[in-house]
Amino acid sequence: MDSIRRKLLGTASAVALAAGLAAGGNAIAAEPIKIGMSMPQTGGLGGGGKAALLAIRMWVDDVNAKGGLLGRKVEFIYYDDQSNPANTPGIYTKLLDVDKVDLLIAPYATGPTAPIMPLVKQRQKLLMGNFSFQVNAKIKHDMWFNNAPWNTAEGWAKGFMEAGRSTGAKTVAILAEDGEFAQNLADGARPYFKSLGLNIVYDQNYPPTTKDFSSLIRAIRASNAEIVFVASYPGASAAIVNSISEIGLGPQVKIVGGAMVGLQFTPIAVNLGSKLNGITNFHSYVPGMPLPGVDAFLKRYTVRAKAENTDELGFYLAPFNYAIGEMLEQAINATKSIDDRKLADYLRKNEMKTIVGPVRFDENGERANVRLVTAQFRGLKDKDQEQFRNPARQVVLSPAADKTGDFISPYVKAAEAK
Repeated sequence: MDSIRRKLLGTASAVALAAGLAAGGNAIAAEPIKIGMSMPQTGGLGGGGKAALLAIRMWVDDVNAKGGLLGRKVEFIYYDDQSNPANTPGIYTKLLDVDKVDLLIAPYATGPTAPIMPLVKQRQKLLMGNFSFQVNAKIKHDMWFNNAPWNTAEGWAKGFMEAGRSTGAKTVAILAEDGEFAQNLADGARPYFKSLGLNIVYDQNYPPTTKDFSSLIRAIRASNAEIVFVASYPGASAAIVNSISEIGLGPQVKIVGGAMVGLQFTPIAVNLGSKLNGITNFHSYVPGMPLPGVDAFLKRYTVRAKAENTDELGFYLAPFNYAIGEMLEQAINATKSIDDRKLADYLRKNEMKTIVGPVRFDENGERANVRLVTAQFRGLKDKDQEQFRNPARQVVLSPAADKTGDFISPYVKAAEAK
């Protein structure tokens, strides 16, 4: 079955999987429960999307090995959205109208998810969110539940800003991509920064197609900002780190990073290597955090990932995508139903038990018990994947319960720390 999946994934843009048989070799007789989604396998988000998709497939295999849900096999149908937000409305329309799926999981990331929100609300479908940011703020769909460990822009930036302000810094530069994720975050972060008494001395958006960041980095350096907050997607994140390494930001900078998506992806992190040292950025999980369920899952995940030539570490997205399946499984078994409204009511009212710890949702379907990690890269070498399994290479600054070390500043000093 695994070899068939890999072949289908590599040769077709649309893949329909009937994953697994019931334990003991007995086929599940009833019609399958169909779960559908798009997931970027190519394009800028593909590095994370491949790991996330593998995790969901692992959950499908696991649940079918236990006999399925409500005595029915789970059939998983997915498409590659190519990291392009323009593709997702058509994909989700097809999932509903042609594939006739019962339940929906959102694509990875804010950009591909935002365009499907009106459709999902109109059709009154439950949607399990997938590491997006504030896509439901305006739509206000009451059957939206985001698996991400964050909530508001203030909550996102809090750990980063607490570290920066501990140095006495008074000025901040904001560099943000002109896209859904970064703009949602920057729009919420600006008033938060001002409420802290910080002076925004540089505030610039850049087009998603930007390749050369040298002029922007020079402008930030010229602003003499002490805190540099960056909200970016994977390709730009790597290019920005390279430009910072080449040009520098000046000795006055206390902290840089914050919301750079992609530095969590193993291929990007390995390629950047020592250039990451000193950067302080968000994460969902790093080794050393007290989450035994994640540790056990990652041991199994690594074996599968190696066989499928996928991100072997999988820290960022894989555990949380497996948790999406766990939450659906709990809600379906508890309600003995796949009715969207019944499942939504259950998810809203109950704490869900997952490998990433207990999950509770607020009235907007966002994470109520936030657990966003702020970590500082230290002592990294070039071209060494296994070093990222060492907790000392990503020192957790917040939340307090997960803290593994103290913040080092200024940035140039942290970049040299071992």
